[in-house]
Amino acid sequence: MINKVVANADEAVRDIPDNAVLMLGGFGLCGIPENSIAALLRKGIKGLTCISNNAGVDDFGIGLMLQTKQVKKMISSYVGENAEFERQLLSGELEVDLIPQGTLAERIRAGGAGIPAFFTPAGYGTEVAEGKEVREFNGKMHLLESWLKADFSIVKAWKGDTSGNLIYKGTARNFNPMMAAAGKITIAEVEELVEPGELDPNNIHTPGIYVQRIFQGEQYEKRIEQRTTRIR
Repeated sequence: MINKVVANADEAVRDIPDNAVLMLGGFGLCGIPENSIAALLRKGIKGLTCISNNAGVDDFGIGLMLQTKQVKKMISSYVGENAEFERQLLSGELEVDLIPQGTLAERIRAGGAGIPAFFTPAGYGTEVAEGKEVREFNGKMHLLESWLKADFSIVKAWKGDTSGNLIYKGTARNFNPMMAAAGKITIAEVEELVEPGELDPNNIHTPGIYVQRIFQGEQYEKRIEQRTTRIR
């Protein structure tokens, strides 16, 4: 049996080089690989292309790597919570590819499934369509979109076993599972790491075949982007 367990986040990201293409899982601040992002900050690599649904917030998640100018390009869908992202975008310091959320999800899924391109109606008639092939299906115009893949996919799961099988909780399933399949090397950090056989096979979301490295994370903050409370 292949030993996929590494000691910690620093060991997991040890060979990620400058100018790598990374996928970082999560939805908003839910299910993001907090420990791995902290390790990337310590490692100090530059010129990264980050594929992620969002860019974190100014002082958390990918936003921390934007602060340290480690990110060259963001490929994202929702970026409205990050003032530093906005500043770098408007100043021309950061390359940005904004993609409709469903298209982003399907491009990542296609990358993991080995499908190089597909047609979708999303974005037709907008700036998203510029330079793309257009074709009509059933009386409706569609754009040709290409797959997305990464050198390293970094995901966060609730539970995992030492063989790399993963279970996500709630909203963390929005992008983590498809990203786990779309990386040449997939790194998984989990809240609880168990032995093979301890997870119910019927509940596995990512089979271990997709995961090359796994470790148990620690001290998760699990922040909330917009906390709304009711006056009692």
